[in-house]
Amino acid sequence: MNQPTTTNHEEIFRLHGLAKDYRMGEVTVSALRGVSLSVRAGEFLVILGPSGSGKSTLLNIIGGLDSPTGGEAHFRDADLAGFTEAQRTRYRRQHIGFVFQFYNLMPNLTAEENVELATEISPDPLPPAEALGMVKLGERRAHFPSQLSGGEQQRVAIARAVAKRPEILLCDEPTGALDISTGKVVLEVLHDINQRFGTTVIVITHNVSIGDMADRVVRMMDGQVRDIIVNERRKKADELDW
Repeated sequence: MNQPTTTNHEEIFRLHGLAKDYRMGEVTVSALRGVSLSVRAGEFLVILGPSGSGKSTLLNIIGGLDSPTGGEAHFRDADLAGFTEAQRTRYRRQHIGFVFQFYNLMPNLTAEENVELATEISPDPLPPAEALGMVKLGERRAHFPSQLSGGEQQRVAIARAVAKRPEILLCDEPTGALDISTGKVVLEVLHDINQRFGTTVIVITHNVSIGDMADRVVRMMDGQVRDIIVNERRKKADELDW
C-alpha cells in the first residue's frame, strides 16, 4: 500500500541553468554546471551522489547559504540568485531549517537550551519541550550533549531545526555519522515531520538506500543532474537496508 503524500502542485523552488564556480588560485572549479530542477511544496526529495557531485553546493544555494554564479534560482516568486546577504539571512530565519551530519550542538547547554537557541530567532516558534517531544526526547531535555548518544544528539539537532516551524527542512548527510539502526530512527523522525506537517524535506546523501523513502530521487554527477527517479511507493525507514 502506498504511503500517503503531502505534496501538492505548488512549485516551491524553481532552478534553471544553475551554475556555481569557485576560484582556487588560478584554477576555476565548476561545482554546478547547468542544474535545472523544481521542488514541490510538501515533497520528500533525496539528492543522491558521490562526494564532489555538487549536491552540497546545490543545498547551500537553496538554503540561502551561498549564491550562484549563473542561472536562475527562485523560491516561489522570490529571486534567490539576486538576494543580498541581508535578504539571505532573513530568508534562512523565516523559511529554512538545517540538519547537518555533525550535530553542531553547544556542549555547555542542555538539549532544551540548544533547541531554545533556534526559537529566539523565529517569529512563531514551537516551545522547545514540544519540539523535543516530537523527536521522542522529552525525557532527555535536561541532558547535555555529552550525556546523549549520537542518534539522540542528531534528534536534538532536528528538534532545533523544526522548532522554527520551517517550511523547508534541509538535511546534509543526516545519517552519515550514525550506525544503521540509529540512522533509521533519525530517518523515521524526518518522515514523520514531512507527513504530519507537510514540511518540504530535502535530504542529500551518498547512501542509495535512503532514496527509497523519497517521493523523488535526484541523482547528481559532476555538477549536473544525471536523472530523476519517481518512486511509486515510498518505503518506511525500517524497510531500508544498507
